[in-house]
Amino acid sequence: MTAFRTPLKVVRGLGSAREGTGHWWGQRVTAMALAPLSIWFLWFLAMLPGADHATVSAALGQPLSALLMLAFVFTLFYHAYLGLQVVIEDYVHPRALEITLMVLIRFAAVLAVLSTAIAILRLIFIAAPRT
Repeated sequence: MTAFRTPLKVVRGLGSAREGTGHWWGQRVTAMALAPLSIWFLWFLAMLPGADHATVSAALGQPLSALLMLAFVFTLFYHAYLGLQVVIEDYVHPRALEITLMVLIRFAAVLAVLSTAIAILRLIFIAAPRT
């Protein structure tokens, strides 16, 4: 009997997942945050051409630079995670593969944020030259 149902009839009455709006806002907010953070990041890199380790450590040792770098890294990876999540949900159809990929991208995003944050914090607090 289901062979005679249209795709609209099949999904009618199932309701929404009730997660789309929050996800949509998350993507837009992180994109808007990435615009100025990316400009700052490119400016930060442009100010350090050919800089040695001590110079970069000193530049990141400034509280504002460290805070902006951590915000950039967190926002960048979170935005990438949200985007990849949408791609997987829309285009990966086998449910087991979809769940596996969702777990993998979440793990990769968390690992990337933690490792980058630890590297930045080590650069600031441990490897920074003491004056």
